[in-house]
Amino acid sequence: MKRRAAIGLAVLAAIVGATVAAKAPVGGGAKERVFTLQTVDEKLFRSADLAGKPYLVFFGFTHCPDVCPTALFELTGLLKDIGPAADRITPLFISIDPERDTAELLKLYMTSFDPRITALRGDAAETKAAADAFSAFYKKVPTASDSYTMDHTAGLFLIRADGRLQGMLDMHEPRETQLQKLKLLAGT
Repeated sequence: MKRRAAIGLAVLAAIVGATVAAKAPVGGGAKERVFTLQTVDEKLFRSADLAGKPYLVFFGFTHCPDVCPTALFELTGLLKDIGPAADRITPLFISIDPERDTAELLKLYMTSFDPRITALRGDAAETKAAADAFSAFYKKVPTASDSYTMDHTAGLFLIRADGRLQGMLDMHEPRETQLQKLKLLAGT
């Protein structure tokens, strides 16, 4: 009984913590997150297009063996589970591999996930600017097979409609916590 109560309190604390963090002002004004990338249809997508809208950003790459497809698959399920509230969030997948992630490949890759997730790509400079706008990390890592993989930030950035960082969505969190964070984001 004490164990259940402790677990229940821990989940409640995580939800309350996320709520308080989302409502608390973060260092005066919102960090300016300026970037320009292209959609899979090669249309320009500017950070200004997100003004006044809550959105989330996941940085990854199509050749990722596990983290990226798993995160996008889980995000697809979470968006479905929060119902109509998901339509108020703009989910973005930003490629960190401009060498291999062509518009055509990204378009094909994204057919496995929720169609509301917008895939974006850019050249090396545009990709770096986008990652820097979120303080996201990525690095090309050579592999033994004369190829490479990418190390990168694996969490999803949750950005409120006012442009402030609500927090991060970690795919290792309890599902109920993830759902509460997304519902909270949709309400900003």
